[in-house]
Amino acid sequence: MTIADTPERRQLRELTRAFVTREVLPHLADWERAGEVPRELHATAAKIGLLGIGFPESVGGSGGNLLDSIVVTEEIIRSGGSSGLVAALFTHGIALPHMVAAAGARQVGSLGGRLGRTPDADDDLIDRYVRPTLAGTMIGALAITEPDGGSDVAGIRTFARLDGDHYVVNGSKTYITSGVRADFVTTAVCTMLPGSGALSLLVIDKGTPGFTVGRRLEKLGWHCSDTAELSFVDVRVPVRNRIGAQDTGFLAIMQQFAAERLTLATSAYATAQRCVELTVRWCRDRTTFGRPLASRQVVRHRLAEMHTRAESARAYVHEVAARVAAGEPVVTEVAMAKNVAVAACDQVVDAALQLHGGYGYLRDAEVERHYRDARILGIGGGTTEIMNELIAKGLGI
Repeated sequence: MTIADTPERRQLRELTRAFVTREVLPHLADWERAGEVPRELHATAAKIGLLGIGFPESVGGSGGNLLDSIVVTEEIIRSGGSSGLVAALFTHGIALPHMVAAAGARQVGSLGGRLGRTPDADDDLIDRYVRPTLAGTMIGALAITEPDGGSDVAGIRTFARLDGDHYVVNGSKTYITSGVRADFVTTAVCTMLPGSGALSLLVIDKGTPGFTVGRRLEKLGWHCSDTAELSFVDVRVPVRNRIGAQDTGFLAIMQQFAAERLTLATSAYATAQRCVELTVRWCRDRTTFGRPLASRQVVRHRLAEMHTRAESARAYVHEVAARVAAGEPVVTEVAMAKNVAVAACDQVVDAALQLHGGYGYLRDAEVERHYRDARILGIGGGTTEIMNELIAKGLGI
């Protein structure tokens, strides 16, 4: 019995599959063209308990851990959804964990450095943002990347100057998933000199004077997941909207990267698995020169290679995820898991589209969407090159 094959997780798979079949598949093509998923989908997913998977019941979640979240992500894609849908519907998976972690650790150590906040300030964030989001009535986003910063988290230049019981924020962010629809944005800011690496996390409400969504970004893939540029001009944010102590944001961001990267790795191998299933079905049904495509050895061998890559990636991601869930510090292994899964996905989606021929190039073909969506997986959450740097560091070089 694997981590993904327990009685409880089998039920979770069935619940997820029914949700996708009923609530997603009839509408996904329309959402792709609209450039976003409807807010009502969040409420529907929350009502059946899917939206809160991986978050403790004490903060309004459904319980479970990283492994349960992986099961949901995998099954959404295997059931005909997409990695873009996962990004749109579960953006709170990167917007909320810092708040949950800070509230859980509030009793640990000194309360010094909180700059006017009460010990219950992090609990207040739970009530104002976490619970409503997990109930499907709010949407959150995470804003880290800046136009001239890329993966350089320590080089963030969006500056928050303390002014009494408020911070005054100036700067900009880009490539922000769900940035158009979000009601609030968990925002990484520099709280000392810009670029100093002294970071804090502030929750900034949409509608706050000076905070604007610059424009909706059009993308190669993830069409149903809205993406935005954000601008902050003299935005006043209450100190009580800071997550945890000041200047602890960098560590908080780093601590959540493992879950984000494994979620992307899951999207990668699940996309590969789905493309194998679609292509096997196509090659059995598609006849050329009087014979099914699957009757040809070169096609059968290509399908065998695709299946092998997808299943191998799945096994390794599951192994690393189990270690992360157990609390092991496996930074190098997480980086390897992401790269292994992304490489498998890249190879499989390309082969899947090729075997589908001209039909695979049409927007009506599901493999066409997976082909486009797959390209971001080696960029988001830390590029393949950044992952290789982490792996090299783990080797001591």
